[in-house]
Amino acid sequence: MSSPPPRRPGRAAVAFVFVTILLDTLALGLMVPVLPKLIVEFEGGDMARAASITGLFGLAWAVMQFLAAPVLGALSDRFGRRPVILLSNLGLGLDYVLMALAPNLAWLLVGRLVSGITSASASTALAYVADVTPPEQRAAKFGLLGAAFGFGFIAGPALGGLLAGIDPRLPFWAAAALSLANAAYGLLILPESLPPERRARFTWTGASPFGAMTLLRASPALLGLAVVASLMFLSQESIPSLYVLYAIQRYGWDEATIGLSLAAAGAGSMVVSAALIGPAVARLGERRAMAAGLVFGVAGFALSALARTGWLFLAAIPLFSLAALTGPALQALMSRRVGADEQGRLQGALAGLRGITGMIGPVLFTQSFALGIAPAAGLDSPGLPYGLAAALLASALVLAWRITREGVRSDAEPALPPAEWRPPS
Repeated sequence: MSSPPPRRPGRAAVAFVFVTILLDTLALGLMVPVLPKLIVEFEGGDMARAASITGLFGLAWAVMQFLAAPVLGALSDRFGRRPVILLSNLGLGLDYVLMALAPNLAWLLVGRLVSGITSASASTALAYVADVTPPEQRAAKFGLLGAAFGFGFIAGPALGGLLAGIDPRLPFWAAAALSLANAAYGLLILPESLPPERRARFTWTGASPFGAMTLLRASPALLGLAVVASLMFLSQESIPSLYVLYAIQRYGWDEATIGLSLAAAGAGSMVVSAALIGPAVARLGERRAMAAGLVFGVAGFALSALARTGWLFLAAIPLFSLAALTGPALQALMSRRVGADEQGRLQGALAGLRGITGMIGPVLFTQSFALGIAPAAGLDSPGLPYGLAAALLASALVLAWRITREGVRSDAEPALPPAEWRPPS
């Protein structure tokens, strides 16, 4: 008796990937308000030492993301997306149990390192969506996944704060429950998206962070778009690195005002990602939607740099929200330029680029901020870091428009669809 044919991924499977990213980011967000306090507790109330250790924990997590994302992406190209996603969800859930039970700082660090590895499966989830979505619809789907990221990072800290008020370990248990339930649900309904005949050979050289990035040199246009992505990632690092310090130093805002403005920015980006990217790409095409997002980003950073009042600074939030058009359109353009057996490596390579810029950005922007406000420098320019971010995005805009202009093609790839092309949303 012949075995039944494998199920094809349907809407439920894509919805599961959306929920996977949502729950992963929600679980990570739950840690935000409680992890530093737990470190303070382990350090006997020594705030200065706890702050230093918290920074090291953040760096360790980012390094593990940088190392693990390309490996998981390459493994998913070889063995399929389903096992990588499910095992990552299971590992993340068990890791949160470990962190909930951690008796000391060393065990908490082990848990943080493991979570950096298992939560790197987001690149595999993006590859899954690329597998099951026609090229012309990928930007819209990537935008929906971006909305999941946004909602998770908005709702997670708020929920974590409420749960921590009951018990400092409760957010860890809640995160574990979310991840384990997600793994069980996926085991039942998630089909494989990458058939065996479309899988690639796995090599450790190709799966290393820098080895994975060799894929980005497959064509001049792909390499150029990777540079655009790097400039975008780097400019974005100016916001988490500086927003709080900038708002306090320049506008004298308190914690409540800062929190509300950050929530508004996150909500705006989430709405654009979920509701506007599909129609924008359908009307403008991926190239122009990407360019429009970059223009809004340049305008947002320039206004932030020049704003002398808090109200003008707040006026940049809608511009930053509309800048969310850039990422999904750029990812869709890049995913067109690699094969079905390379989507995991592509997303892993992009995660690697984000990891590199995540290490460079905080130093670059905090030091430029310090230079801009230092009396000895005589610049009196607190907006210097945001001006630098605007310049980076402007460079990305020029490069992206040049690479993707009509009629330009490399020897190794087809030309992009014309700007007036209208894909379905």
